[in-house]
Amino acid sequence: MSNPTRTLTVAEAARRPADVINRAFYRHETTMLVRHGVPVAYVGPMTPMGIPVRELAHRWPSLPRLSREEADAFASDVAAARAAITASTDSWA
Repeated sequence: MSNPTRTLTVAEAARRPADVINRAFYRHETTMLVRHGVPVAYVGPMTPMGIPVRELAHRWPSLPRLSREEADAFASDVAAARAAITASTDSWA
């Protein structure tokens, strides 16, 4: 069961940002922030990305496979992309 969205003004949220974030993290609540009655943002819990490794291991045997021709074309594309990469001149890299 999902929690209802609560509404706070931006000013209220600014006075207690930790409360807004903690409610999202610990209670899985979504808060809608409004300014002058107009919704401007949502703060809510992150949804998991991807699938767990155990699920991937279960699905792996049923995933489609590349044909020999497709695999060779893919390898050729990767080799061409690698060859096209130039060394970075950015001192921050």
